[in-house]
Amino acid sequence: MFNKIEHLGIAVSDMQKSIREFELLLGKKCYKTESVLSEGVKTAFIQVGESKIELLEATDPTSPIAKFLDRKGQGIHHIAFDVNDIESEITRLIENGFELIHKSAKPGADNKLIAFLHPKSTSGVLIEMCQEKSS
Repeated sequence: MFNKIEHLGIAVSDMQKSIREFELLLGKKCYKTESVLSEGVKTAFIQVGESKIELLEATDPTSPIAKFLDRKGQGIHHIAFDVNDIESEITRLIENGFELIHKSAKPGADNKLIAFLHPKSTSGVLIEMCQEKSS
């Protein structure tokens, strides 16, 4: 079951500039930056209420974020939802005809397991599911 919007992912071309902009805009400080080598991306998180903004900067010119920036420029990349049991959600969604990019969960940023749904099956919106990793 989807619990809440965990974060909005925003593709950016200049991480430091975007952090400054969003800190000023939201009146909140970035609490974490992290590189996810498997995705070729650097991330930065700003907490806003119970949700977050995740800024995404490409570190590899062949990464999905680099390709997104080349095609569409900076902007909202995905909506992430918090789930309790990501593997059950993957199974449920596949059984209900959704197309998934990831057929099993993988490690992501901010201590999460993640899986993405293909935008073809979600009205053109890239959807990410996130589950907190067990300690």
